[in-house]
Amino acid sequence: MSVTAPARPRSALDTGHRLPWSLSKAAVNGVLLLATLYMVLPLLWLLTAAAKNTGDLLGGRTLTPERWNLGQNLADLAATGDGVYFRWYLNSLLYAGVGAALCAFLCVAAGYAFHVYRFPGKEKLFGLVLLGVLVPTTALALPMYLLASKVGIVNSFWAVFLPSLVNPFGVYLARVFCGGYVPGEVLEAARMDGAGELRTFWSIGLRMVMPGFVTIFLFQFTAIWNNFFLPLVMLSDTKLFPVSLGLYSWNTQTRAFPEYYPLVVTGSLLAVIPLVVAFIGLQRFWKAGMTAGAVK
Repeated sequence: MSVTAPARPRSALDTGHRLPWSLSKAAVNGVLLLATLYMVLPLLWLLTAAAKNTGDLLGGRTLTPERWNLGQNLADLAATGDGVYFRWYLNSLLYAGVGAALCAFLCVAAGYAFHVYRFPGKEKLFGLVLLGVLVPTTALALPMYLLASKVGIVNSFWAVFLPSLVNPFGVYLARVFCGGYVPGEVLEAARMDGAGELRTFWSIGLRMVMPGFVTIFLFQFTAIWNNFFLPLVMLSDTKLFPVSLGLYSWNTQTRAFPEYYPLVVTGSLLAVIPLVVAFIGLQRFWKAGMTAGAVK
């Protein structure tokens, strides 16, 4: 005796009716448009506010098209404090540019070692690196200050530069990139041709994982450029300030000296330029790295 299976209930898809919660193309485009406006509006405000004087900024007339004052704001920015803003700008370029490049190189070297070599306790050591990812950088500011005080480098360039060379998340990314970009057969062929380990890494491993290097560089460059708390703890000499801390020091004086408002806004606009240039100039590398990581 055969048993008839119970009939499956017909869904909205079987009947050809659209589900009530499905989003139409127009609705999706509308949501994307709102998200784009949400992201672009602060940048638009910054572009227009940087060309306004103190009265327009305090009066809320930042988006109005009349009375552009960008040239005068730039001149005031260069004249205030004997051009200390551009000293801060140069400091940030040194902290972020050189620091991010060295940090990316160290991360790629460490990730390459974790991927290629076998040594006792490798996975436990890598687990310790992953634990470092979970620790927020602000929680390490006070211990790093105490260490820097013991060494005697507080209120110096090295107090901000040396901590920027450490990035546990970069080591993790580098190992992932090496696993996808550096096949063992190529390294073995290089060794058979007589290349040493350093030559193999420099000529083959580093070249093959260059998209990962650029990705780590951009992440670290952005983090160092926007870093605020560590310089605030380490530095007291205004000539060593990065641009983020320098603009903060000006912003704290705006209540007593309202003329600092245009300087802060114009300086903030100039501070965005290196980040935009870095991402646009290196986009073919980090896009390739992100795409390969997504596929793998």
